[in-house]
Amino acid sequence: MTNKHKVLIVGGGFGGVKAALELAHDDRFEVTLLSDRPMFRYYPTLYHTATGGLKEQSSIPLDEILQDNVQIVLGTASRLDRENKAIIEDHSGHKLHYDTLIMALGTVTNFFGIQGLDKFSYGIKSLEEVQRFKQHLHDQLQDEHKPDLHYVIIGAGPTGIELAGALPGYLRKIMDNHGIHHKAIHIDLIEALPRLLPRSPKMTSRAVRKQLNKLGIKLHLNAKVEGETSDTLTINGQPMSSHTVVWTAGVANNPFYKANNFPMNERGKVAVDEHLQAEQDIFVLGDNAATQYSGLAQTALFDGKFVAENLIRESDGKPVQSYKPREPVSVIPAGPGWAAVDWKKFHFYGWPGWWLREAADWVGFHDLEPWWKASEQWLTELGHEEECTVCAGTSVA
Repeated sequence: MTNKHKVLIVGGGFGGVKAALELAHDDRFEVTLLSDRPMFRYYPTLYHTATGGLKEQSSIPLDEILQDNVQIVLGTASRLDRENKAIIEDHSGHKLHYDTLIMALGTVTNFFGIQGLDKFSYGIKSLEEVQRFKQHLHDQLQDEHKPDLHYVIIGAGPTGIELAGALPGYLRKIMDNHGIHHKAIHIDLIEALPRLLPRSPKMTSRAVRKQLNKLGIKLHLNAKVEGETSDTLTINGQPMSSHTVVWTAGVANNPFYKANNFPMNERGKVAVDEHLQAEQDIFVLGDNAATQYSGLAQTALFDGKFVAENLIRESDGKPVQSYKPREPVSVIPAGPGWAAVDWKKFHFYGWPGWWLREAADWVGFHDLEPWWKASEQWLTELGHEEECTVCAGTSVA
């Protein structure tokens, strides 16, 4: 009996999990997934979890997705040993050997060196950040019995738009739970560039801007954030009073690649060839790779499947395919029952976009789970969850 081909996948996000799923059913491969957390994080719904949705909507145990056909190792990759074809795990120093290495580490938050943001701002890029943000909102209402003068969201990309659209309704709901009625809510959305959603068509930016205006969101464009203290945000040299600043603006490539001398492009992404290969037997996927649509969940899923299928083709003695980027469908919610859709030449907004987003989430879950599990996961959107003792004793349905 021949030895199995050892595939080591580093990163438990969309690209890494998809690659593992595609390879797991081929018994010629021995698949190991190294992840720094036991849960798969479904980023598209984190904004909903941050505004009263269930944690389960944004988090799925890796062992439920991958089950017994992939070995899951919890840890953090610290160093690549190219000579011995191994990844050294950070805490134990244990070596994980491979024949083929697939890197899919995702990104890290980048504050661009702006003073105070790392200490005083909130985020919604993980369940831990979401919990800290929600706890702050509830504590503030309970302690001060009034909303913040300004709830400030920095970054008018998809995450910032999603949060801005969902936050007004959520704040009104928890204010009612806390017995605070008829108080004005002020939400400011800050963007350094001249328009929101700078990567989207201008007509979509205009439509989303109009929708946010209807929700009472105040937009600050061409606004440079210069610093934050415990109670003030400085924008274009002017102070704005706030105890609630949410940073959604900046990400950077995982520092592992620079620390381990991967070839990088001018944007800090890993240079890859037409097979997503950075160097011999090492592939880089999703957010980390210098490809046309890098940075989106759809791209990471596509990349994971592409690399896995090429490894299978190679094992079958067939020629491997060249990478052809697939243009993703952009669906961005901006408030209940409203979303903007860009699908090649098609652009539409409102309820049709919202329902397409609902369908897209089901498809996203189904990319990782059988249809019945995907359906159960999708239905978690109907649930609500609060750890605040005041809200827990109040109907939030």
